[in-house]
Amino acid sequence: MNTILFSKKVEVRYQAQVVVVGGGPSGFCAAVAAARAGADTLLIEEGGCAGGMATRGLVGPFMTSYDKDGKQMIIRGLFEELVNRMVMCGGAIHPEGVRAGTAFTSWIVLGHDHVTPFEPECLKIVMDEMLAEAGVRVLYHTRFVEPVVQDGTIRQIIIDSKAGLEAVSADVFIDCTGDADVAYRAGVPCEKGNEELGLIQPASLFFRIGNVRLAPLEADIVAHKDQFYRKDGVNYRSLHWRVTEAREHGDWPLQRVSIGLFRGVKEDEWFINTSRVMGVDATDNQSLTRGEIEGRKQVEIIFNFFRKYVPGCEDARLLCSASTLGIRESRHVKGLYRLMTDDLLEGKVPSDSICLASNSVDVHGRFGPLSNQYAAIRNGRWYGIPYRCLVPERIDNLLVAGRCVSAESDAAGAIRVMPPSTAMGQAAGQAAAMAVQQRLAVSDVSVSELQQKLREQGAFLEV
Repeated sequence: MNTILFSKKVEVRYQAQVVVVGGGPSGFCAAVAAARAGADTLLIEEGGCAGGMATRGLVGPFMTSYDKDGKQMIIRGLFEELVNRMVMCGGAIHPEGVRAGTAFTSWIVLGHDHVTPFEPECLKIVMDEMLAEAGVRVLYHTRFVEPVVQDGTIRQIIIDSKAGLEAVSADVFIDCTGDADVAYRAGVPCEKGNEELGLIQPASLFFRIGNVRLAPLEADIVAHKDQFYRKDGVNYRSLHWRVTEAREHGDWPLQRVSIGLFRGVKEDEWFINTSRVMGVDATDNQSLTRGEIEGRKQVEIIFNFFRKYVPGCEDARLLCSASTLGIRESRHVKGLYRLMTDDLLEGKVPSDSICLASNSVDVHGRFGPLSNQYAAIRNGRWYGIPYRCLVPERIDNLLVAGRCVSAESDAAGAIRVMPPSTAMGQAAGQAAAMAVQQRLAVSDVSVSELQQKLREQGAFLEV
């Protein structure tokens, strides 16, 4: 492969105490938390809005924020504030009133109690408002390029936008890119997917449909609910009988057997999570391009299926497909602690936990595009995510939050969903502000003090 040497003087255009790279659920919360804690904070996001997978990716609803028994909301803090503000605007339904086995959960029971339906457009506005109120400086349409590292410390990062290449200086950086882009390029050891098996979870392209008549759709599914079953690692759930019919008529070429459909805030609008694109490497633009194109092809097939075979969807409209492919997995950093699957399933709560969660281990496509593996907590009502998982090796002033934290692949399959990502982001933002104000390496932040500050901010922590 031919190479060239590229060199250019770059102006240090921005300076901040805390810089957050990536404005998805974790990055949004990290930025708000850092700014509210008194740190001069800059958020850098490559898209035109905050929210990431929740807005540009149309991933909805928010998965459960409750304990395993569905009795207590345990992911609170900024997540709860965000939900409450959307509820006040009519853009969300509070999870306390949303139960498993209903249209809001695609009639799934295990692990799906108390999800949160929401409107992505409402979420964009509320996030903009909260960022502004906290005093966060925001740069949308701005892409992270490279870090400048000296003696184990990131001094600046290079960013790219319509303004060209620029540099940003900060005391602490938080990587919320989902793909550990900052950490990886700074020299932090990472693993990609499940390296032991050589697998990465498949991607999906969400889409939304409207003008759906709830009554006939729900009647068809309820009439067949006793036919939900699992065989050879494959779940036969909502509308699998309609998929079989479509396949028999030559209208279903996809390797999927049932439909993931989740009712939105409005009863005629639904989120569809059915497409499955295998082998997508989210760190490779050629692979992502292939995935986006394939995802849109699958969206067209699935939408036509709804119109032709699903009761209540004869006059359905395709509202939009996601503007970015939904990525479940890419890089996992190597941090001070690696979260293990047994930690979650056994309900362990390490002493340095910065949030509690009960989300089940959810691994897609391990045995091909039809398969799913799903495992709920065996012991206790929740597990803890340690602060050490947010602290990567080798770099003194870098934290990570969201799906790229230090965890083995299957464990990441539980905590990658959005409610725990928001909680990790809030903890990272608060810790970053403490590191700046106390002039500490992020690894030296007092976890007990961090936990107390999170409790004061409404987080639920029993540690």
